[in-house]
Amino acid sequence: MTDRSVAVAVAQFAPAASVAANLDVIRELVERAAKRSARVVLFPEYSSYFVDPFDDTLTANAEDVDGPFVTELTRIAAAFRVVIVAGLLEKASDAERVRNTVVAVNGDGVIALYRKLHLYDAFGQRESDWVEPGLIATPQTFDVDGLRFGLMTCYDLRFPEVARTIVDEGADVVLVAAEWVRGPLKEHHWRTLLEARAIENTVFVAASDHPPPLGVGHSLIIDPQGVAIASVGTATDVAVAHLEIEAVQRVRRVNPALELRRFRVVPS
Repeated sequence: MTDRSVAVAVAQFAPAASVAANLDVIRELVERAAKRSARVVLFPEYSSYFVDPFDDTLTANAEDVDGPFVTELTRIAAAFRVVIVAGLLEKASDAERVRNTVVAVNGDGVIALYRKLHLYDAFGQRESDWVEPGLIATPQTFDVDGLRFGLMTCYDLRFPEVARTIVDEGADVVLVAAEWVRGPLKEHHWRTLLEARAIENTVFVAASDHPPPLGVGHSLIIDPQGVAIASVGTATDVAVAHLEIEAVQRVRRVNPALELRRFRVVPS
């Protein structure tokens, strides 16, 4: 920790099929993080509502971005003077599907949002049967105390160009909301990909997951050289790290990989 740092928390919990119950847990974990000076608190994918396996209750529990779930997130953010980043089950243009959205809110309301681009049609899953993919757009970012934050969701982590587009918008920190499903080598993939996104982009990466038995847990924060500086394990809990504002530029002076690259990311 230095005088020029921003405390960021990853909050790990298992969202349930109850918006009210999830908000109770979110408030408790935000309070825990705020007591440890957190200014930004990151929650997992599907924080508003989750059921396994997916069923028709998804659409019944989907909300607009200005709906009750985000309204209550805003109240919690105001009460503890933090920015909350959390997964929202959002209503889609297709009445039979939902959007997998991540919202960032402060005490005044939504300051950024991200709709999952790459759906989890892998490892025997078919997220696209239930979820409408987000449109390709300029990534939304937000600033807190001298650091710029960008958003992405779970399976997007396997596509390095997503993080690169966020960094091209000036992000110093990439926040990953996830439900990283357990399976053979999945814990290894989770950690390796998070470290790679940090190293290749010379940024901080913070990631929040569901704990076992469905998720791998191990929510963590990684510095611009790929070193984990805080982690949770498999419990419902928060981990807090103080992100040094000068760290990104210091690493980039030694490793100017972004300046030396010869390719740009363009939509396909």
